[in-house]
Amino acid sequence: MKITVVGTGYVGLVTGTCLAETGNDVLCVDIDAKKVEMMREGVVPIYEPHLDILFERNIKANRLNFTTSLDEGLTHGDIVFLALPTPEDEDGSADLSYVLNVSEEIGKKIKDYKVIVDKSTVPVGTAEKVQKTIAKYANCDFDVVSNPEFLREGFAVDDFLKPERIVVGSSSEKATALMKKLYSPFVRSGNPIIIMDEKSAELTKYAANSFLATKITFMNEIANYCELVGADVDKVRVGMGSDSRIGKRFLFPGIGYGGSCFPKDVKALHKSGKDADYDFKILDSVIEVNNHQKVILLPKIEKHFNNDLTRKNIAVWGLAFKPETDDIREAPSIYMMEGLLELGANLTVFDPEAMPNIKKRFGDKLTYASSMYSTLENVDALLICTEWSIFRTLNYQKLKDLMKSPVIFDGRNLYDVNEMNSEGIKYVSIGRKVVEI
Repeated sequence: MKITVVGTGYVGLVTGTCLAETGNDVLCVDIDAKKVEMMREGVVPIYEPHLDILFERNIKANRLNFTTSLDEGLTHGDIVFLALPTPEDEDGSADLSYVLNVSEEIGKKIKDYKVIVDKSTVPVGTAEKVQKTIAKYANCDFDVVSNPEFLREGFAVDDFLKPERIVVGSSSEKATALMKKLYSPFVRSGNPIIIMDEKSAELTKYAANSFLATKITFMNEIANYCELVGADVDKVRVGMGSDSRIGKRFLFPGIGYGGSCFPKDVKALHKSGKDADYDFKILDSVIEVNNHQKVILLPKIEKHFNNDLTRKNIAVWGLAFKPETDDIREAPSIYMMEGLLELGANLTVFDPEAMPNIKKRFGDKLTYASSMYSTLENVDALLICTEWSIFRTLNYQKLKDLMKSPVIFDGRNLYDVNEMNSEGIKYVSIGRKVVEI
């Protein structure tokens, strides 16, 4: 099939590459000429495990191509995916200007039947707005479909190639048949393609992400309570997770969620509720708790240094909002580092992938280390913000030799409390007892 993907951000590039991998002829459109030229030369502009291999293979096979011309894209594709930014507006709503501006251009340019697919995460009613915008100008038939993405950063390629489910919102039999044909190679094991109306499809994505954010937030509340009463959140988590109605996933406490999806989607659903005169009280609490959780270690660090962090040297491991990505959007590390800098601390930081993005934001306010252990030279404490695998096994002696004093503030509960105790390391984590030295 001939596919066009408008927008080569995180969702668009993964979508285009993975659709090419199953034999489709894919043309990706982006207004950034420099980025398009870079991709034509085989350079992947984002970090996502395994994407580079598929990207290179499909460019060589001429199944994956790039252009700055929307006209060329509309001539090429029978199915046109809109994978455009929907950034958070000042009031928490999703900004649809990119989607609707491109929809207007599509209406002016299409000459024959197309299926226009909303792939971006958009509020309820967006497909209807896209339909009306295109219809103002179009002189041919077209259909608008909602097809939300469920891609986890760090696992996006696997999520696309082996989806648990595919949601298609469509009221057109013709468009539905084309979407089923397109996605049939991805569901050969029997996972469902779920057909529903457009509004329900749009809400499904927001509801799923908001529920997961709520689950994380609830566990963080339990962890905070554990600290007050002397319970161990790890034991509580295991006990809860063994209940099949609850499940084991998304029960790990920490310093809050971040990224491009959860914060934005929770706020957008919350705002959409207000627009419909409905108050999502649960989401009020989720937003409030998560904002607090991102900096929950800050007063503990202050207390350790007797409320004076002036010229204290602190190492930071992990800058991305989660492992296996270079994405720093809404990353808890940012909030922690901004707080520490305001209190006068000096920060030396390390992340396997996110350093360039952090450097764009913080510049020379931070010292950037070349490895995890080089951050520790003569520092007064270590702060962990992201649970990269390379941080999971510590060389205790090396850590103690490098640091002025072995003190760890762990925002991701990577280490065993008893082991920290036996190694003589002060260890402060989330929802567990503090190891003193």
